[in-house]
Amino acid sequence: MKNKRILLSMAVASATALQCFSWGQKGHDTVCFIAENHLTPTAKAAAEKLLGGKSIVYYANWLDNASNTPEYAYSKTWHYKNIDADETFENAKLHENGDVVRAIHEQASLLQDPNATDEDKSLALKMVIHLVGDIHQPMHMGHRSDLGGNRWSIRYFKSPTNLHSTWDSKLPESAHKWSYTEWQQQIDRATPEEEAEIIAEGTPEKWGKECYLIASDVYNTTPQDTNLSYDYIAKWTPVIEQQFLRGGLRLADLLNSIFDPHYSGANLIVKK
Repeated sequence: MKNKRILLSMAVASATALQCFSWGQKGHDTVCFIAENHLTPTAKAAAEKLLGGKSIVYYANWLDNASNTPEYAYSKTWHYKNIDADETFENAKLHENGDVVRAIHEQASLLQDPNATDEDKSLALKMVIHLVGDIHQPMHMGHRSDLGGNRWSIRYFKSPTNLHSTWDSKLPESAHKWSYTEWQQQIDRATPEEEAEIIAEGTPEKWGKECYLIASDVYNTTPQDTNLSYDYIAKWTPVIEQQFLRGGLRLADLLNSIFDPHYSGANLIVKK
């Protein structure tokens, strides 16, 4: 009986861990590098000071590993928001340990707290830069019943896999064999008007609902056991590019709003 309980606990832990990974390392690096290129000098200096002189790109993927250690295990559910097929974004059952929408709010608030220590703010920053990437990955608004697509079986060029893994890395890597700097160079070309429109959607709730609608479309157009091929890559590559860019510009806007008192961006989370 004891062994069965241990195995069950391990299975639950593994299932939770499966949902923690998003965009793969390349995607998170790309989001952070786009953001870094849009930080004001004041915001960039403040962020790097909290990160011990390192850039936000350096810590882009830190939370994926940290959430699977005992010290930061409390943050495992912060990477996503589960929304089953019979729910809407607004009425989805909330996870008792938190989700990506609430976590971004909480960590952004901590970054603004004058009473918080630099150590606390450093941790909050490492979390925010990752979670803003997470909330733009469609499968992180996926179904609770299939663990955000981890149990949605498909084939990718005839090789068995799942929907979450496909959106994590297979699809972005098939779209473009670029480094994260090349991704930024190629897709970070929005006009000032386009950038303003992207960052005007300035709350995690809006980002999450926007991504949830994409996730719904992904599920509807990707039946289980489908063999995905070149036509799927062509269909969804523009969305991958769009979500990387949105994540990067919105992360920059959030950090500029927090760290630069002279910044006049559109972020609605930060109250000056």
